[in-house]
Amino acid sequence: MVILGAGPAGLVLGNLLQAAGVGCVVLERAGREQLRARQRAGFLAANTVRILERHGLADGLHRRGRTHATCEFRTEDGRFRLHYGALGSGEAHTVHPQHLLVDDLLTVYQARGGQVRFGTEAVAVQGMDGTRPTVTVRDADGRPGHWRGRYVAGCDGRHGAARRSLPPGAVRRHHLDHGVSWLGLLAEAPPSLDAVAYAVHGRGFAGHMARTPELTRYYLQCEHGSSPGDRTDEQIWDELALRMRAAEFGPLRRGRFVDRSVVQLESDVLEPLCHGALFLAGDAASLISPSAAKGANLAVLEAELLGLALVDDLRHGAPEGLARYSARCLDHIWRAQEFSRWMVRLLHAAPAADDPPFQERLRRSRLASLRTSRSCQDWFAEQYVGV
Repeated sequence: MVILGAGPAGLVLGNLLQAAGVGCVVLERAGREQLRARQRAGFLAANTVRILERHGLADGLHRRGRTHATCEFRTEDGRFRLHYGALGSGEAHTVHPQHLLVDDLLTVYQARGGQVRFGTEAVAVQGMDGTRPTVTVRDADGRPGHWRGRYVAGCDGRHGAARRSLPPGAVRRHHLDHGVSWLGLLAEAPPSLDAVAYAVHGRGFAGHMARTPELTRYYLQCEHGSSPGDRTDEQIWDELALRMRAAEFGPLRRGRFVDRSVVQLESDVLEPLCHGALFLAGDAASLISPSAAKGANLAVLEAELLGLALVDDLRHGAPEGLARYSARCLDHIWRAQEFSRWMVRLLHAAPAADDPPFQERLRRSRLASLRTSRSCQDWFAEQYVGV
């Protein structure tokens, strides 16, 4: 079994196969230290934690993770908090930054005897219509090579070799550009409040998400085509303070920005999530906007479904799980996409073509319902934490 990509999807899958005695190798383009330094999402849903616990992969998050169950909305009408852990299904998030999760998964995988080839870039997947697909690779020095297996799992992202290798017409692509860009920031500063904060402002959205006691993730809506270095640290902090209404609700703890990136909010789904002996998981299967913290959680869920189906097929001669894999994942993916789209519309002004004054009144009405209606709050809590 050949797995492309050592992110959460690839490493959860590798761990499940290794634990079941199914031989596999993970091919990762980045080096080990580069992989461990990647800063990504950090909010794990309760179901994700349960999956990791089921497969002996939760020791690290139990040591270092922190339970989080509150979000705060700041608008022109004031602020309000939702203790979503006491609403809906009564479940909370666990804050455990993705690079730490990857480190946990990698440590267990290698302790189980799993193979990882760092600095190995997958170039193409060939022969996926047969029983021995081939992955063409090149190493850090540009030398070519090949890996073969009964199946290939594409967990290498939306621009990886797995997606690129799909023949024309093999899958249908659904794509939506939400028309919003965020400047993603990682600040070397303690969190400024004990909740996730969503600030809705006439100048654009701003967000605050704790990562560790020393690091905080911020988001700042920016113009299309912006570059991460367009503003100085001081200018960014001033804009964050303005949009988050720091003068009214309390100052932000400032520090150096150690990571910046511009994120285009997009949704992208392939149907089906397989072709022949190639199966897709994680961002290779579907891309979701970061507005509702679903990406890593979907990746872990998909990896479990795929891993269990592969074990049934390879160890027990039962291929039914593989036949159902795509449909089962897509049910979860589309529900997550719907909530993500709802969050995008809740937090951002409508495009000019959508009659902004009318849409703005609808947005304020959604926020008012979220503030005052228990049934709306229960629905939000269930969707926010669920996958």
